[in-house]
Amino acid sequence: MAIEFQDYYEILGVSRDSSQEDIKKAYRRLARKHHPDLHADEDKEKAEKEIKKINEAYAVLNDPEKREKYDRLGANWEHGEQFDYQDFMRQYGQQHGAGADRSGFRFYTSGGGTAGAGFSDFFSAIFEGLGREKQARDSFYDAGGWAEGGPGAGTQWQPRRGMDAEAELEVTLEEIFRNSEKTIRLTAQDFCPTCGGAGIVGDSFCAQCAGSGQIPAVKTIKVRVPPDARPGSKLRLKGQGGSAAGGGTPGDLYLRIKLAPHPVFTLQGDDLEAELTLSPWQAVLGDKIEAPLLGGTVRLTVPPQTNRGKKLRLRQKGLAKKGGGRGDIIYTAVIDLPAKVGTEEKELYRKLAKLHAKG
Repeated sequence: MAIEFQDYYEILGVSRDSSQEDIKKAYRRLARKHHPDLHADEDKEKAEKEIKKINEAYAVLNDPEKREKYDRLGANWEHGEQFDYQDFMRQYGQQHGAGADRSGFRFYTSGGGTAGAGFSDFFSAIFEGLGREKQARDSFYDAGGWAEGGPGAGTQWQPRRGMDAEAELEVTLEEIFRNSEKTIRLTAQDFCPTCGGAGIVGDSFCAQCAGSGQIPAVKTIKVRVPPDARPGSKLRLKGQGGSAAGGGTPGDLYLRIKLAPHPVFTLQGDDLEAELTLSPWQAVLGDKIEAPLLGGTVRLTVPPQTNRGKKLRLRQKGLAKKGGGRGDIIYTAVIDLPAKVGTEEKELYRKLAKLHAKG
C-alpha cells in the first residue's frame, strides 16, 4: 500500500523556518480549535482526525532531532533510511505490553487502543527506533515533563526542568536609585493539575486545559530592583518560572527592565540629565539656586554669564555604576523670561538695551 507524504508544516500552518516557540503556539491553538469535546456529535469524527494529524506534526516538528531528519529527507523520504516497523512494535509489545506507557501517558484515540495509536504509516516508516513512549513523551512533555535517563539508566525516567518565563518589569528612577523592593503580579502558564501537563486524561483530552497541558496561574512575587538596573537589562529570579511535571526543578523568571517616564530627569547611561531654569538676572549675575535630585534638592552655584544651553555637572549624584561608583547629574541651563513685566521693569530693560547698544 502506498504511503502518503505528510507535510507537517502545512498541517500546523507554520513556515519551514519557524521557531520552536512558534510551532508550540500553533499546536496549542489548533489543539483547542479541534478539541473533540468542543464539537457537536456530528463533527466529532472530523475533529478526531484533525487532532491525530496535529499530534503527529507536533511530535516531529517540536523535536529538533526528528525535525532535522524530516527536513533532510523531505519528499524523497522513500529513498532514505528504512526501518522494520512491524518488528519494532513486536519487540515493544514484548517489553512493555499493551496499554499506557511508563509515565501513564496515552495519546488521544477515537476508540481507545494502546498508547501512541493513531500515527500515520508515513511517521512509522520515516522514524527509525523511536518508540511510542518517546513519541508521546517528546510531544507533550517538552514544556517540562520527562527526560530520558543517562547511560545505564534503563527504564528510569528523570523529571525535566520547567520552562523559563519572561515578563516586563516597569521601574522608576527612584526605585533604581534606592534599590527598592516591588511586589508584582504575573499571569503565567502552569501545568494543569488535572492531567499533570500531559493534556490527556485516559483516552481523551483534558477538559480543564483543553488539551494544552497548561492553565493560567497568577503569581505574586516580591523583587528588589538592583541599583544597576537599566532599560532592556534582565533580572533573573531563580525558580520563579514554569513548574515542572513529575517533581522537576521549576524554570527561572527573567524580568526585562522598562523605565517609567520621569517628570524631571532623563537617563543617559549612568548619568541623569535635567533642565535648570534660570531667570535672566540669575544667568547674568550668577546665583545659588535649588536644583532637583532624585528624592530631594541640592544648593547649586550658577556662575555669572551662564548662557542658555550651558552644562552644569554635579558629580557622583547619578545612578550606581555596575563596577562601582555613581554617574553624574548634568543640568542644562534654560533662560526663563518673567510671565509679567511691569512698567518699572520695562524701563530697566530699555536702559539695559541702550547700554548694550553703546557697548
